[in-house]
Amino acid sequence: MTVSRAPRWMCSYSREVRTVPAGRWWTAVRVPAALGALALKSLGDGTGAVIEDGYGGIMYWLVPPGDAAGWLLPGVQVLDRGSHVAVPPLRRTSGPGLYWRVPLSHESYWTDAERLRAALAAAIVATPRNNRTPRPA
Repeated sequence: MTVSRAPRWMCSYSREVRTVPAGRWWTAVRVPAALGALALKSLGDGTGAVIEDGYGGIMYWLVPPGDAAGWLLPGVQVLDRGSHVAVPPLRRTSGPGLYWRVPLSHESYWTDAERLRAALAAAIVATPRNNRTPRPA
């Protein structure tokens, strides 16, 4: 991805993880990796960009700002205005640590919130309760 193709909120030349405020360009949906893997499989090509924290066992989806407001799903945390998300450099597409599990694309980095909610709800039903809670930050 070239500098001109990177979204405005993404520093395309950085080699470091940086924090970006949620709620302006996107809302982040924070999910334990066990749920996230099932949801990602369900979404297939219908997913937008996904950040994975390989050390923390957490995945983050980016949805349009405000589209996940009011979600009450076990183990799922919606990060909107007032929250910040650690974002890996564009070229970091594998672990260890924080990386783009599904790489960021200028054309589309959002996941449709309703499709994500449905995929997460199905994953919750299919996942044992002890795998639904993310590790403490």
